[in-house]
Amino acid sequence: MDELVDRAEKIKLAIFDVDGVLTDGCLYLGNSGEESKAFYVRDGLGMKMLMATGVEMGIITGKTSTLVKDRMQHLGVRHVYQGQGNKLPAFQELCEKLSISADEVVYVGDDVIDIPILKRVGLSVAVADAHPAILPYTHWQTEQNGGRGAVREVCDLIMHAQGTLATQLAVYTDA
Repeated sequence: MDELVDRAEKIKLAIFDVDGVLTDGCLYLGNSGEESKAFYVRDGLGMKMLMATGVEMGIITGKTSTLVKDRMQHLGVRHVYQGQGNKLPAFQELCEKLSISADEVVYVGDDVIDIPILKRVGLSVAVADAHPAILPYTHWQTEQNGGRGAVREVCDLIMHAQGTLATQLAVYTDA
């Protein structure tokens, strides 16, 4: 656990996959072909709290969706890369753009498409229901499933390691 906290203490950029991480991985399709996704509200609050501490936030996802663009805009996430069948170039571009080294990044994924980034970051995380093939490439696995609190777990871990969790909680408890 000490190594995990040490890794989390260095994080300056948190990057999340969407389907299977910020959502439960299910695609809900209507009769007219419209797509819906469910986002877990506590994950969103955790992201906002973590951003309030100064940690940058990004999304890299293989699909393209107006729903994702709108949700990330609502949360204040400025770095959104959609339609990334190969996620590595977006990861490298984002690190370069923010002048952040790979060891200062946490990446959270759920499937094999995430392995190239998981292999490079300072803190690699799999959600509880991730595909087993990615586990050898991760430093930690959440207790919660994707779309059901895994992202909040990661945000809380980083804030705890960086000594900012109590301050963020106090925004609500001292109100």
